[in-house]
Amino acid sequence: MAGHSKWANIKHKKAANDKKRAKVWTKIIREITVAAREGDTSDPNAHPRLRLAVDKALGANMPKDTIERACKRGAGETDGANYEEIRYEGYGPGGIAILADCMTDNRNRTVSEVRHAFTKAGGNLGTDGSVAYMFNKIGSIIYAAGDATDNNEDAIMEIALEAGAEDVVIDEDGSIEVITTPENFANTCKALNEANFEPMLAEITMRADILITVDADTAEKLLRLIDVLEDLDDVQDVYFNADIPDEVLEAIS
Repeated sequence: MAGHSKWANIKHKKAANDKKRAKVWTKIIREITVAAREGDTSDPNAHPRLRLAVDKALGANMPKDTIERACKRGAGETDGANYEEIRYEGYGPGGIAILADCMTDNRNRTVSEVRHAFTKAGGNLGTDGSVAYMFNKIGSIIYAAGDATDNNEDAIMEIALEAGAEDVVIDEDGSIEVITTPENFANTCKALNEANFEPMLAEITMRADILITVDADTAEKLLRLIDVLEDLDDVQDVYFNADIPDEVLEAIS
């Protein structure tokens, strides 16, 4: 992924999350609930998906009792909605490929809302497999340029690779991205955190193999669609294969 687009998109995502803090909590609670349904909740460290969801909750300043309630609900210890995971695929403005990962207790409601968002923005909802093949699931651990000094680059690289990271990419601006498999993401995060290297952003994400550069008009329409999708209660994450240059993002922000 082009460096300028990567950082521009990350900044946009973080800003959007900050504006939607209440919705972020709702989405994280669903993640915890679904993850807790898959295994033992007594030790999140032995359950990578649950550990990741709990870490995300703590990072969003969610109270521990709220996290515990979500775990119990997922484990069936208390009553609550039964969520299922669904992925919708489609094309947005400019033919940009989009994935929308959802968790829902009402499949008909969710597909109706997602289809409406695509149609309203000039896109269209596709069939299963229509765009997913363009993306790979990876773990991404990012250190901003100010945190990744020359003295830290070698240490981060050594620790990450020893922990099983696939690659360490140093951008032109000095920022660092550690790339892992989803399976090694938690171990790599733990090793780096124990060495006091706290990332700006750490997540398991879907990344496109090839990006399409978009102009300001297409970018504005695309980001409007992304915002609408992310604002839907049932949508957990949205991924797309657009390359939005910094200057374009700044012009439309």
